[in-house]
Amino acid sequence: MRRRNFIVCVGGALATCAAPGAVRAQSRKMLRLGMASILPQNTPFMDAFVKRLRELGYEEGKNLAVDYVKVFSPAEYPAAMEEVLRRNVDIIVAQGPDTTLQSAMAATKNLPIVMIAIDYDPFARGYVTSLAHPTGNVTGVFFQQIELSAKRLEIAKQLIPGLQSAAVFWDSGSADQFQSLKTSGENLGIRLFDVELRDPPYNYESAWERVPADFRTMLILPTSGVLFRDRQRIASVTVEHRIPAMFPFRDWVDAGGLVSYGASLPGLFARAAEYVQKLAKGASPADLPIEQPTTFELVLNLRTAKEIGLTIPQAILLRADEVIE
Repeated sequence: MRRRNFIVCVGGALATCAAPGAVRAQSRKMLRLGMASILPQNTPFMDAFVKRLRELGYEEGKNLAVDYVKVFSPAEYPAAMEEVLRRNVDIIVAQGPDTTLQSAMAATKNLPIVMIAIDYDPFARGYVTSLAHPTGNVTGVFFQQIELSAKRLEIAKQLIPGLQSAAVFWDSGSADQFQSLKTSGENLGIRLFDVELRDPPYNYESAWERVPADFRTMLILPTSGVLFRDRQRIASVTVEHRIPAMFPFRDWVDAGGLVSYGASLPGLFARAAEYVQKLAKGASPADLPIEQPTTFELVLNLRTAKEIGLTIPQAILLRADEVIE
């Protein structure tokens, strides 16, 4: 393997006593974070988040508590965020899809919210009015997922010379990414056949059966909470059907997928932990500009390429940041 370097007034009359986004004075020793997610808590990026907090002086069970509310479908996020608020947390961490941030913002105007915007553009959606000077109670990190759609299609054309058509699976959480893919495909001369996935759990075998033969050259996958949760299942389907597939994060490649291009999720979550620390120390969200990653990694799985019978062009091999052999 080789790699290139690559919250706070809540409840009762107190709820109006502080400016939006101000963390209440730490009269207690324990910092409480609230999160809701469709994903399990023990993911590599959550591990990176907790690890970075520990490096910054916050250790679970000593001076840090993470209230993690599990949801099973996107429709459950509003109720989950209300439950998070009832747990008397200091800071809300809104990770992943826009429904997480939307639900957090609807639940509180006072608690600071650290967003980790992965599946959407918070500026385009109107959740924040400025990246450099946030207003209200929201700050954090924003991965420009939608802007990378064209880049992923460019890499797909280099991976499969002469690529003229491909399939796309998408769901409600990745609709914006799909629209960007459509535009990019038109600009690059790649026809796309899309399959919208509804009502999880999704049937990926059935979805692939709906793809016409002349679009089975490659699968392009955006990301959402459900799609990320199902990355092992999706990777297995692509290998079983010998489908070259482009993914947004290396987590799919680690699960057996062929290729990914995107930012480091653990890196994004580690950076979000630094926002938590600054807010806990008294900073206001308005003092903390929203950041975007500037480093992206191309990861290839040569074992998968061999299994599906694909020869990787030398130019792509040389360009890759990491090759799993």
